[in-house]
Amino acid sequence: MRAFREAVEARDLDAVEALLAEDVVFTSPVVFKPYPGKAITAAILRAVIEVFEDFRYVREIGGPDARDHALVFRARVGDRELTGCDFLHVNEDGLIDDFTVMVRPLSGAQALAEAMGARFGQIVKEAEARPA
Repeated sequence: MRAFREAVEARDLDAVEALLAEDVVFTSPVVFKPYPGKAITAAILRAVIEVFEDFRYVREIGGPDARDHALVFRARVGDRELTGCDFLHVNEDGLIDDFTVMVRPLSGAQALAEAMGARFGQIVKEAEARPA
């Protein structure tokens, strides 16, 4: 998904949000329950872009007309290096309706969970403040 990748790499979170379906479901690599909805997904992505350092996509899997895509990335959270993958599914309108993230190793996932957990109250407030 070239548009999503380019928006993330440019840190253009308004463009990222524009690619999300209203009914998108975000599945975190460190929390059991999925987060349904565009507002919470956008707020999570806005926070994670602050948490990840040296973020870069290193591989893209899926053809330009495919509905399923995998974007492999590398990043750092504090002193922990991690590798991850964004699994994206697009609906018939070309908008992301399913967004699942996986990361490894465990120490990187733990650092991510700690950093995002510290911000989660603010993430929820931001999502609730967004117009429906």
